[in-house]
Amino acid sequence: MDLAAEYIAQYGYIAITILLALGIIGLPIPDETLMLFIGYLASTGVLNYLLCILFSFIGSVAGMLVSYIIGNKLGFRVVDKYGKWIGLNPKRFDRVQKWFVRYGIWTVLFSYFVPGVRHAAGYIAGISAMPFRKYLLICTIGAVVWTVLFISIGYVVGLKVVA
Repeated sequence: MDLAAEYIAQYGYIAITILLALGIIGLPIPDETLMLFIGYLASTGVLNYLLCILFSFIGSVAGMLVSYIIGNKLGFRVVDKYGKWIGLNPKRFDRVQKWFVRYGIWTVLFSYFVPGVRHAAGYIAGISAMPFRKYLLICTIGAVVWTVLFISIGYVVGLKVVA
């Protein structure tokens, strides 16, 4: 988190977008913790609350889109071969695939709230050739709810800590 805080201090909202996109793709970045911290920074006046939501939303959707495109264009072989580098081990991938078979597009929406599942959902949606427009719609809805919720929690907790 110290490194993330340093990037945010140096590069601001662009760092928020990039860090969240990389976290969604599967790099070891604690997304929820990052957004709580961003909300806290907004509560102290260091960052603007609405801009935090906007740039976090953009990063979240960007990460989900990159995951989808990789899954769709390169397929399971690439995820199987390189998934370990971004936290997609066979056990996690199999778990998300079972969710996907059972719940379909709802997996993408609810995956935002389940660490590990979130990181694999975009890849599986792409691999299974979910229609892009449907994916984009459900991904966007999930990103809005997820970013607003976690940034707002950090913001409210920050207000109570500061007071």
